[in-house]
Amino acid sequence: MPRPSRSVLACGVAAALLAGAIAPASASASPADPAAEPETGTVTVLAGADADAEAGDLVAAMSLREKAASLVMGHIPTTDRATLTAYMAQDGIGGFILMGANIPPTEAELRALTDALTDSGSLPPLIAVDQEGGDVARLAWDAFPSALTLKDAPADATRDAFAGRAALLERAGIGVNFGVVADVTPDPAMFIYRRELGTTPAASSERVAAAVAGEGTAVMSTLKHFPGHGAAPGDSHGGIPTTPKTRSEWDAADAAPFAAGIDQAAPILMFGHLAYTSIDAQPATLSAEWHRIAREDLGFDGIAITDDLGMLQGSGIPAYADPVANAVAAIAAGNDMVLAVAYSTPESAARIVDGLVAAVEAGALAESRIDEAAVRVATARIGLAASGRAMLPCADCGPVD
Repeated sequence: MPRPSRSVLACGVAAALLAGAIAPASASASPADPAAEPETGTVTVLAGADADAEAGDLVAAMSLREKAASLVMGHIPTTDRATLTAYMAQDGIGGFILMGANIPPTEAELRALTDALTDSGSLPPLIAVDQEGGDVARLAWDAFPSALTLKDAPADATRDAFAGRAALLERAGIGVNFGVVADVTPDPAMFIYRRELGTTPAASSERVAAAVAGEGTAVMSTLKHFPGHGAAPGDSHGGIPTTPKTRSEWDAADAAPFAAGIDQAAPILMFGHLAYTSIDAQPATLSAEWHRIAREDLGFDGIAITDDLGMLQGSGIPAYADPVANAVAAIAAGNDMVLAVAYSTPESAARIVDGLVAAVEAGALAESRIDEAAVRVATARIGLAASGRAMLPCADCGPVD
């Protein structure tokens, strides 16, 4: 089933950004009515070639190492802006996830921090955060309802809460929210229960779709944790939860919220470290079959990203002890980005990039797989640039009523 496209139409956006050529509209055009001219400039992007084509041109001009680097979303625990700028610049990685150690006390300070992350280049990185609300929230000033109450409220309440949450993130210069939990279980003993948006497939589907609709284009919504923690007992932060549930059983229950979010055009799908052993003994993060199901059977055409690969390393399973090998396996399976948080150091991203390059050069990973992933990531980054994310956000802007 094809999903609606959220691609931004942009003519020459990638080239213009890389050349630093985008300027405020007021510098190149005169409005018919001078009195109607806004006090602040706006970014003008001319409609033209599809962002996918722009991304293809951009990726074609990259070296193998640059393409590999664009697939890494890294992390270092600091609020020092100079350190963050240097970290993003040293390897040209495609994204950064903000964790608790990156969040300063005030919104204004956070805006300055995301500016520092973006300063490393004109094409903005994908800056992400886990802002579900409730148990998993990084921004202390997010007072919007979380799943704890939304699962028992009408779906419109979920839409409104995530619209407000997305406005906070957009205002802070954050382009990606890992915030829409599409897992579903009726069991309060399951670790994901407090974070899920519904306790039945129908209820969860309705609220997942509402959350994605609420976030709209303010941030890139992410559905997690595919194919669903609700069926697999255990916490993937300390092991690999497993379930013998069959494909037909999954189709009848756990698939529904993800399908609803994909139909609502969620642009990112996060794969979880859990195994449906009747479908693939590997955790879904490393499963080519689960990536095939997402793309061919559910029609997902956005960015597939791993849950934190450090969780695999932390499982204690010897097969997952090497973080670089995990990253290579994840890209080979079909992920477009790898997320590295736990056990990471400032050098971890470079080691992953080196590992991806070495795997391609050794013939263990097809460069076409790197290219495919890099184009998806570049398309998203061009979309952010076209919306003005490469510019420093205004210091006093707020949500529009």
